[in-house]
This record gives sequence, C-alpha cells and structure tokens, in this order.
Amino acid sequence: MQVCPVAERCGACQSINVPYAEQLAAKDVYVKELFSDIVDASAIQPILGMGDPYRYRNKVASPFAPEKGRRNAKGKRSDILTGMYAPHSHQLVDTRGCLVENKAANQVVQAIRSIMLKHGMEPYNEDTGQGFIRHAVIRVGHASGEMLVTIVTNGEEFPSSKAFCRELVKRCPAITTVVQNINTSSTNVILGQQERTLYGPGFILDTLCGLSFRISSQSFYQVNAVQTEVLYETAMTFAGLQDAHTVIDAYCGTGTIGLVAAKRSGAQVIGVDSVESAIADARQNARHNGIENAQFIVADATRFMRERAAVGEEVDLLFMDPPRAGSTPEFLDATSMLAPSRVVYISCNPQTQVRDLAYLAQRGYTLDAVQPVDMFPHTKHVETVALLRR
Repeated sequence: MQVCPVAERCGACQSINVPYAEQLAAKDVYVKELFSDIVDASAIQPILGMGDPYRYRNKVASPFAPEKGRRNAKGKRSDILTGMYAPHSHQLVDTRGCLVENKAANQVVQAIRSIMLKHGMEPYNEDTGQGFIRHAVIRVGHASGEMLVTIVTNGEEFPSSKAFCRELVKRCPAITTVVQNINTSSTNVILGQQERTLYGPGFILDTLCGLSFRISSQSFYQVNAVQTEVLYETAMTFAGLQDAHTVIDAYCGTGTIGLVAAKRSGAQVIGVDSVESAIADARQNARHNGIENAQFIVADATRFMRERAAVGEEVDLLFMDPPRAGSTPEFLDATSMLAPSRVVYISCNPQTQVRDLAYLAQRGYTLDAVQPVDMFPHTKHVETVALLRR
C-alpha cells in the first residue's frame, strides 16, 4: 500500500511506504551491527520510536519557482511551483499533502502561493536571477502553536508588505510574526544575512522539557519537538546529575541541553560554542527561564577544555553533541586530559560516533549504554545517545 504517492519522485522520505514497525526493527538491526565491535549487544537498548510518526516536522522550507509559459489572457502568471526538490535536481515536486510536515505550516505555504498569484508577485527564477520571492520558511511552536513566517526575497524593497502580511494573517490566524529575509546571492543557501520584521515581535516562543525557548528565523531548534524531548530525557537519565556536579556542555548551540540539565539539578553548567550568535541565544534563553546556574562562553571547546585541565579544574560530566562529521582527535584528547567521570555523547550520525567512542575507549573510557532514538521517521536517519564512564 502506498501511503505517499510522490515518495519515489520526492526522495525525502525513503521509507514512508514501509510499515513503521518494520522501519524501527531495521534501525535496531543497523545500530546493533554498527556498534557490535565496541560493545556487547545487551548494552544497546531498543529504539525509541514515535506513537504517531506523521506531521512531526515543525519547520517547513519551501522554494517558489515559475511554471514556465503559464500566463493568463491578461499576462498574469497562472501558476507557481512550490514543494520539495527531487533528489539531485532542481525539479520541484508538489508536496502540499506531505505526511511529515506540519499541516498548518504547509497551509501557510499554499496561502503565500495564492496571494502571490492574486497580486502578480513574481517567484524567483534561478536561471535568470529575476523574480521577487525565493522561499518561505515556516516555524511552528509545538506546544505554543505560534507560527513564524520568514519570506526570503530577492531584494530589499517589499511593495505593499503591510497589505501582504494583513492578508496572510487573515488567512492563517496562528501566524504571530512575519520576517523578511533578503538574499540576492546566486546560491543554494536559503537565508541571507539581512532581515527585518514586517509583523509581530520577530520571534515565537515554544516549550521544551518544561523550559520556554525564544525562536527567531535563524535560531537552531530541533524540527521534531516530540522526539527531542525523548532524546533529552534519555540524556538526563544517563547523566545522573547531582547538585554538586560541574557540567560542560560542548557544542552547546543555543543551550537547550545545558539549560535542561541546569533546571533539573543544582549543577553548575558551562556551555561552550564557537558560534557567537548561538551563545547570545543561549544566554537569552537562560535569562528568559530565570536560570542562574548556567553560563555560556564563546570559545573553541577543545582549547577551553585543555585550559581547564591545565590548571587542574575538575568536571563531573561532559555533554557532547557534535555535528554529523563527529568530534575530532584533538577534542577527544582534551576530554581524556580533563577526565570527566561520565560522558553523555549525543549523535546525529552513529557512524562517526562509533569511531569517536572507540577512540575514547583507548583512553580509559567504558561504553555502558547506547539508546537509539527515531528523530526522523520514514527516513534512514537515526540518532543515538551513548553513556561512557571513566
């Protein structure tokens, strides 16, 4: 039975037409085989899947493109393409019925398309570099229901922007803020650096693990809030934090993991990241939640940990959540120098995680447990949380 009729052409959800129980079983087998050389199978826990594995993506980014040759008798464009790019191409597949995207967010995309057609607003043509609206990025607060719409334009001027926002909000009342992002570069990168708020405060609020987070157009925020809570709860269980503990949250981003840890215990949490804007968001989130036992530092995490080790400062726990490429030998060496008694390693790429865990095993750490989490149902991706003890 085909659940999604465009799955083969879209390519985003490789397994959506496979029963969900079979998907989870396959991911369990994959993780056990991947970790088989470094840990006993009994240490690998069954994957944590979703009760309802549909409509979970709370961030939707849709490009707009002209339908070639489609104009009416008055010369107005009669259709605009939007949806998902087919694999390895710039051919748009109509995904308005997408089963993994938030339904309300998808409705916003269609409302924008309708307004563009009604008022003759030209979509961006990447072949000619002409046209006005390039993308719409919609972010939905899972708990709050608030919606942030970012309109990416090929130029600074936005004629009749107030009327555009008024009509869009009338059609989709859950929208609480609209931002214009300006991107005039010939690039596949969606967002440019310059933006302005057209409607509302310029951000939305959402609740995750009992904390309130401010989300702007460029903030990093997990797209599957339900499974993010599962992931973080697993990390907290593995951490076993006590009030007297000192914690480093490396690759901390906007501070979500560290702030949850600080809120759950009296532990002193230090978040470290080299991205200044992410640390600014982390500090804002700490203030917003009244958390005083967490500080966030702009620094290279490897250098920061080496410096702490050099002066003999002790750390009880290290959270690490590196990018898909995994960590580096330099960071892992700094970890062994600092010698936290526990390491909780969250990974979006188990292949690089296995490599890093084997490296730490050679430096005095034992892998106690691995918990897979299905963050992106119907895809090949799986995330894993690993607990190491010194």
